Amino acid sequence: MSGLLHAEKVQKMPAVRAYLQHAEATRRIVEENYTHLTKEDERLTLTVEENVLVQLENLRTHPSVAAALGRDQLKLHGWVYEFETGQVFAFDPVKSQFVPLQEITAQIVEPSSAMPPI
Repeated sequence: MSGLLHAEKVQKMPAVRAYLQHAEATRRIVEENYTHLTKEDERLTLTVEENVLVQLENLRTHPSVAAALGRDQLKLHGWVYEFETGQVFAFDPVKSQFVPLQEITAQIVEPSSAMPPI
């Protein structure tokens, strides 16, 4: 994603440049909507997260994925792995942001008070 933000970093890497074309929508979104982010690390994190969301949208347009989603036979999840810490972040659509995966899995595995005990 750093190469997406700084094309000069991948100028001599044609395969990487070609691969990054899949993230062109992400680059445009970041450049058009997040000019207020000036810290490089914040901008990079946002770009990674935004790209996950863009790629999820791309997946939803694939006919077999769209059909499975329509039949409620498939759930898509957006995760980001932070190499430095080993932490995984999941997109929480309710909060409209990425949160530590533990927060999402805790919501899933906690039994609802409305459910009778087994």
